[in-house]
Amino acid sequence: MPLPCPPSSRPLIGVIHLPPLPGTPRYPGGGLGPIIERARADLAALQAGGADGAIVENFGDTPFRKRADLVTAVAMAIVVRELAQAARIPLGVNVLRSDGPAAMAIASLARAAFIRVNVFAGVALTDQGLIEGQAREILDLRRAVGADVAVLADVHVKHAVHLDTLETAARDVARNGPDALIVTGGATGDPALPGDVQTAKAASGLPVFVGSGISPDNMRLYAHADGFIAGTALKVDGKTANAVDEGRVRALVQARDRLVQAEA
Repeated sequence: MPLPCPPSSRPLIGVIHLPPLPGTPRYPGGGLGPIIERARADLAALQAGGADGAIVENFGDTPFRKRADLVTAVAMAIVVRELAQAARIPLGVNVLRSDGPAAMAIASLARAAFIRVNVFAGVALTDQGLIEGQAREILDLRRAVGADVAVLADVHVKHAVHLDTLETAARDVARNGPDALIVTGGATGDPALPGDVQTAKAASGLPVFVGSGISPDNMRLYAHADGFIAGTALKVDGKTANAVDEGRVRALVQARDRLVQAEA
């Protein structure tokens, strides 16, 4: 399935980290109104700064469930649908910790263009326990609902321990049919190893996005990447929980443009 942000353009996808949603331990009350307004402001900053896409993530819902409950899924669907009505760039969905079927359902009904799945195939040992991939369930659901939704799958996702090599994992994840892969550092905001991009591309034959730790200073190290997903680097003061900073978005877009121009 074609990606909504063509790898030929080295797209930069910004993350909209939602605050705690209703039904989660840290939810402060007040309904979805303030959450939607914050997400709209982040989307507006990403668009004004030149981002090529945005992905909505329930980052504030710690401690995460392995699979989202009904309240989380419904809340995210409402938020994403509200954002889709204002978006001029493709939207994505990531339901933490790794609920690919919920993300696919939300994306298809809320008219998002892609999803991110942290454990699409294989297993990962995480602070939520052992998480198993659900590739078949995700792709079955996509076909059942007729969704035109691309799947970006992590390989050796952050905040986890993995039992196989990156090369083996990339090959095996690709065999299960995602549209692109994502490599990350060990934790949120940690840079990925530049060599991991090349390893994942060679093993999978798929486009590979860098999914953490990107900055204007290190963008040049990822010349082999097909795209970038940035969250922390785009926030006020570089803090993950803060609002998106339009100036930081623009600076990272400019760094990406310089990378592309240097190879032209």
